[in-house]
Amino acid sequence: MSGNHYKGHEVSCCIKYFIFGFNILFWLLGMALVGIGLWAWSEKGVLSNLSSITDLGGLDPVWLFMVVGGVMFILGFAGCIGALRENTFLLKFFSVFLGIIFFLELTTGVLAFVFKDWIKDQLNLFINNNIRAYRDDIDLQNLIDFTQEYWECCGAFGADDWNLNIYFNCTDGNPSREKCGVPFSCCTKDPAEDVINTQCGYDIRAKPDSEQKDYINVKGCVPQFEKWLQDNLTLVAGIFIGVALLQIFGICLAQNLVSDIEAVRASCLSRNANVPLGGVKHSHS
Repeated sequence: MSGNHYKGHEVSCCIKYFIFGFNILFWLLGMALVGIGLWAWSEKGVLSNLSSITDLGGLDPVWLFMVVGGVMFILGFAGCIGALRENTFLLKFFSVFLGIIFFLELTTGVLAFVFKDWIKDQLNLFINNNIRAYRDDIDLQNLIDFTQEYWECCGAFGADDWNLNIYFNCTDGNPSREKCGVPFSCCTKDPAEDVINTQCGYDIRAKPDSEQKDYINVKGCVPQFEKWLQDNLTLVAGIFIGVALLQIFGICLAQNLVSDIEAVRASCLSRNANVPLGGVKHSHS
């Protein structure tokens, strides 16, 4: 009796479990970010009054956790389950979704370079909207304070931008104790002080401009951000390139796994097609 040796296709275990392991971490991290976002909204009473989500005039930082976490959760789920169950639909969804994100990042980078002045105007508008809502949300307040402290800036283009906030404006009818002041995060830091003076910005804009610079950072956050980008251009470019390469690598691995799975399925169908449905009849003389 003679037979033919047939070498069949195989699914690469290395690629399969690498995609599975990487994406299960991605999936868990996405769930953690969404969980943190839901917890923050619960603490602020947003979940009991969903209409308040749209009431805030500025950016609610919790949205960053929800959106980023949601995207990571969906990607992680598709990659993890798709690899483990060898589900080509989920793996193709993973590749396409990752490709769309890569394309959006690339498009955003090109548009930001081409329309720099427009981006600067939009950033100014965005910061000013958040200045107006500074006291409306504690998370937004902490984000603005962190930004002003980190970049040693005040307002979008200067301390007078805080006139947009009802608590800090210099109008005669403003009853706030913070009238004509700025948040403490605008103040210059004294290394000798261990305790933050949260009232250091009170009445500071009532002083002449020449004196203000002795107490607060007078540069705006938009020009300080531009300066930070120029000083850290290599680092920022390296991060973007690294993320882009990881995304391309993920797409290639997923597509490779899809090809392996489809080749194995085609091989099985081919083998089954060559097997006779009935038995072999023998004739006797």
